[in-house]
Amino acid sequence: MARGRSPAAACRARHGALLAALALLLAACGTVAPPPTTPAVPSAERRSIAEAVNWDELPGWMEDDLDEVLPAFLRSCQFLQKQSAWQDTCTALREAKPQTPSALREFLERRLRPYRLSTSDGQDSGLVTGYYEPLLVGSRNLEPRFRHPVYAAPDDLLTVELAELFPELKNKRVRGRVVGKKVVPYAPRAEIDSQANGLRGKELAWVGDPVELFFLHIQGSGRIRLPDGSLMRVGYADQNGHPYRSIGKLLVERGELTLDQASMQGIKAWGQANPEKLGALLAENPSYVFFRELPDGEGGPPGALGLPLTPRRSVAVDPKQTPLGAPLWLATTRPLSTVPLERLVFAQDTGGAIRGPLRVDYFWGFGDEAGALAGRMRQPGHQWLLWPQGATPPLVR
Repeated sequence: MARGRSPAAACRARHGALLAALALLLAACGTVAPPPTTPAVPSAERRSIAEAVNWDELPGWMEDDLDEVLPAFLRSCQFLQKQSAWQDTCTALREAKPQTPSALREFLERRLRPYRLSTSDGQDSGLVTGYYEPLLVGSRNLEPRFRHPVYAAPDDLLTVELAELFPELKNKRVRGRVVGKKVVPYAPRAEIDSQANGLRGKELAWVGDPVELFFLHIQGSGRIRLPDGSLMRVGYADQNGHPYRSIGKLLVERGELTLDQASMQGIKAWGQANPEKLGALLAENPSYVFFRELPDGEGGPPGALGLPLTPRRSVAVDPKQTPLGAPLWLATTRPLSTVPLERLVFAQDTGGAIRGPLRVDYFWGFGDEAGALAGRMRQPGHQWLLWPQGATPPLVR
């Protein structure tokens, strides 16, 4: 997802030494790095480890119908083919284009090798959650029933790549704005929601439900049904640099919801029952996402690779723990169920809350049904990395 850097460069030119000091100050405030990169994981922390296994060790491998796998794999290859390990496999996939499940399964078994993923401290399962592309109702214009703005990225938001100042901080960045001769943190959610923030004119659209807008920020993309019935698609453009704070966790800690109730649906129901408390609750999460309008074409929203996501075949991962673009075998269960969910997926996205080894966010697709499944998904899962034969994946111990 494109992020301009000219404002940061200009600011460095004007305030080089001052910016270095203030960058450290902003870093101390905490930031959330947007897709596609995430902060580096210190070597002392848990990390993913890959161990070669046989295909028959993948639970449910022969039962997956492999629907939509070929187009999803071809999309990943647009990214993977830049790596020498994947060039031959991606070339062979484009030439063969195996159309039947049996032909595709034979291709995968011949070209790839599975590696069971675990953690450096011996765990073999991680948290699996879900996300989706929501549908909101709104307008391009401010109307009495549509009062909550969907903002484009503000002109004064700058991004400082800390590695350019301190090489040891590779992949870390902070966001802020220049006030006088100082770089200060960008406005938190409460200030932005007050609409007294200098963002007038940056409204892409207006929506009616503040909770739906809040969850649009969490999902990172969505569609808005306009009064004429047409759909407007919006996607992640930037973020204000403040850390994400879970309001579901807060409601549990305060005794407002039980852990089982702290799903997307449970939080929405709480907001409807407590409208007088809703604004203060949403403000507890200072993180704020800005959007850009996207072409309303076919396929899912663009993921971290800039390529359309495939419902139920794309997942978000921590790219410091799982190679982006790579195929994975995921073994978990359907939300609030013991029914197995075992299928081939592709690491095509990232997310601010998707951190650590074996962490997966499963893309369910678009609309209410996908949202109902995504909002209730929170269970353990196992993963196997699939990597070209004869090449060593980066996580092998």
